[in-house]
Amino acid sequence: MAFVRRPRGEYAKTADRRAEILDAAIKVFSEAGFHGGSLREISQRVGMSQPGLLHHFANKELLLEAVLTYRDDLAMERIGSEMPTGAALLDALVALTDYNATTPGLVALFAVLSGEATATDHPGHGYFRQRYTWVRTLVEEAVVTGRATGELRPELDPTQVARTMIALLDGLQIQWLYEDSGFDMTVPLTAYVDSLRTPPRPAQ
Repeated sequence: MAFVRRPRGEYAKTADRRAEILDAAIKVFSEAGFHGGSLREISQRVGMSQPGLLHHFANKELLLEAVLTYRDDLAMERIGSEMPTGAALLDALVALTDYNATTPGLVALFAVLSGEATATDHPGHGYFRQRYTWVRTLVEEAVVTGRATGELRPELDPTQVARTMIALLDGLQIQWLYEDSGFDMTVPLTAYVDSLRTPPRPAQ
């Protein structure tokens, strides 16, 4: 997992160390979940003491927050600085799914933590609750825009489309993990998005 824009000097060493810790945390949390993954295991994987790890991340909850933020930052880099809307947003989600296939560790991390965090006392519960609300709202607004521009079928229900998109995005990733990356997740997702488009008018 590569981290870009390397800073200089002592700060560079600190940034590199934090990157190593995040990389190890992603692997441990994706294998054992938040509760099952220990700071001791993470620190051992990067060859440092647990107090040394806590110098970079004061506690396990802050480390989890950093891991989730890193995953989101990668996703936003792929989408771009300006959030698309209408059919372009749906296409961007397909493209993001294609990218996710190149980062199986992050896919596994999301699958494990999103299920685990349904418990209200999980430290990631608020994050995932807000994230699902945000994604659903984005897709709903995209459908409204797409209907207005004529890109998407006028009878579409924005909320139903949003919930179906989220179900496909998450469900396909879980199946993909179980099948050892044995199929292209973008194929069924693209088929669904295409079914939402306004059919082209027949040639006169």
